[in-house]
Amino acid sequence: MDFYHLPLSAPCQSIRLLAKALGLHLNLKEVDLLKGEHLKPEFLKINPQHTVPTLVDNDFVLWESRAILTYLCEKYGKNDGLYPKDPKKRAVVNQRLYFDMGTLYQRFSQAFYPVMMEGKELNPELVVKLDEALEFLESFLDKTPFAAGDKLTVADFSLLASITTIDVTAGHDLSKYANIQRWYSQLKESVAGHQDICVEGAIQFRDSFNPINK
Repeated sequence: MDFYHLPLSAPCQSIRLLAKALGLHLNLKEVDLLKGEHLKPEFLKINPQHTVPTLVDNDFVLWESRAILTYLCEKYGKNDGLYPKDPKKRAVVNQRLYFDMGTLYQRFSQAFYPVMMEGKELNPELVVKLDEALEFLESFLDKTPFAAGDKLTVADFSLLASITTIDVTAGHDLSKYANIQRWYSQLKESVAGHQDICVEGAIQFRDSFNPINK
């Protein structure tokens, strides 16, 4: 499988974490968005939306990281442990994935992308919105040890990559979120590839753009 990615991207990192967990080999093809490589004709032919991550599995092409996560689990998972078949359990996993995309990571990007990529001042109101999203995650983790229940699922991979970026790239203070800290500490130790994929990628992200002055 060819996997078009950017190492500093949290959504891309989540796919690589899952591939390790499933024992899948990904043929990594880096696409440097800063150099406009995603706009080259050869990549547009693969993905006209010109986004990463993009997965090519023989003649099947898919983009959007959360869609790729669930596809890989359904096609290559040896069981349904990471993406339960039970409708209610799966619905919770899906909700957490959509929460990560549409709330948590979105609010991180709204708060910190303008600072990192445009050199703007940090907007305190947007930081408050990010903290609200973190409070939501804190409340999820108050009820269950993992993001979507009693066991590790793909939702944890997606959220782990996002939280690592919020922590390492932005240096955002997570100390007041006891449940997130407990979950984060556990996954940092137990999820294969976290250091090499997520932490190193987040450091690269931090070092590639303007420093965040708080």
